[in-house]
Amino acid sequence: MKITGWRSLKTLHYWHRPIGDVNGTVTSGITEVPLLVLETDEGVSGIAPGGHADMARIFPALEGQDPRAVTALYDRMQDWVFKSGHAGSVFGAIGVADMALWDLKAKLADQPLWRLLGARDRFVPGYASGLDYPLELDELLALHTRYAECGFTAFKLKGGLDVEQDLERLLAVREVYCRNTAEPAVMIDVNESMSAKQAVRYVHRLESALDLSWIEEPVRRWDATGHALIRQQTRCAVATGENLTGIEQYAPLLREQAVDILQSGMCWGITHFLRVANLAHAFSLSVSPVGYNTNPVAHAAAAIPNHLSCEVQDLTFPVGLRVDQRIEDGGIILGDAPGLGISIDEAAISQLKNEGSWTQPQGPHVRPRDAGQRLSLRNLAYEKPFRNR
Repeated sequence: MKITGWRSLKTLHYWHRPIGDVNGTVTSGITEVPLLVLETDEGVSGIAPGGHADMARIFPALEGQDPRAVTALYDRMQDWVFKSGHAGSVFGAIGVADMALWDLKAKLADQPLWRLLGARDRFVPGYASGLDYPLELDELLALHTRYAECGFTAFKLKGGLDVEQDLERLLAVREVYCRNTAEPAVMIDVNESMSAKQAVRYVHRLESALDLSWIEEPVRRWDATGHALIRQQTRCAVATGENLTGIEQYAPLLREQAVDILQSGMCWGITHFLRVANLAHAFSLSVSPVGYNTNPVAHAAAAIPNHLSCEVQDLTFPVGLRVDQRIEDGGIILGDAPGLGISIDEAAISQLKNEGSWTQPQGPHVRPRDAGQRLSLRNLAYEKPFRNR
């Protein structure tokens, strides 16, 4: 069996609400979802969601190879670009190709990926997370009421510009989840927007009013010293790692004892997540995959001993995708369809207009000028930050 080619498709995800974080928002609530279809000479294809703009660069490492040699091919793709490095968008393409390879391998075995990877249980514990920074309080409560109806007992909000507003929102949403548990797990994600000292002050203010489970990405992703300071001077856990593009980039965080929960972006693939999980396990740390459309890495999360909770960013799936999983009982229930359980209705997505806005300049990928440089924890300059940037 050999890999013979690949195709790119694109669908859209309708969030039906503005989404984003302190770095910017997508007010339309419509985002592009790239899809990779990896083809073989036996007519079986691997499907994976995620950005893969550099696929043409790494495909020569896969062409003519047996797709069942997944981990060897993962390293072969990294070797293919070793001179310039495997970070950034190249790492994204490697990760999406890796997911397509795992999808192929499980399809050839006629098994769902979670079972092929050795999981005993199809249920993956999760937490509710809505990329919800631009929502007004009533919209935020309505969103998390829907999550609570799905049995969730843990949630994460976006914040970082106004500590008093963030505290008000955390306390209000916490009450929503009290219908399911007396002690909901409460997390906050500030998306690398703070300095270390600012983050310590910020967490102390939140912890004066509630039991905070973790703060996520308080400082820049590579700042091991800053993460260590925050971890030492606050009660809550520190979670980070979703934007690290390579297993080697976790070493400074571990060396400085700077992290409690290692994270991995789902868009970086199955093999990367499994390696991060093994690395974390060696240091007695938990791992938590960061959400993405169709929750593909949930299959791997089901199969490791140190998985804590999987981020669930929405309760629906992109247009034209059928995904064999259910979001119930506070987590993801994976199905029995072979592979990742994703099927594509190409006729449906071919009818879509190009109206996604994830990559527009006002989207959540542009770092604000004053990030990490504010003296106050309450930014009164913005009633609703970045909506009209």
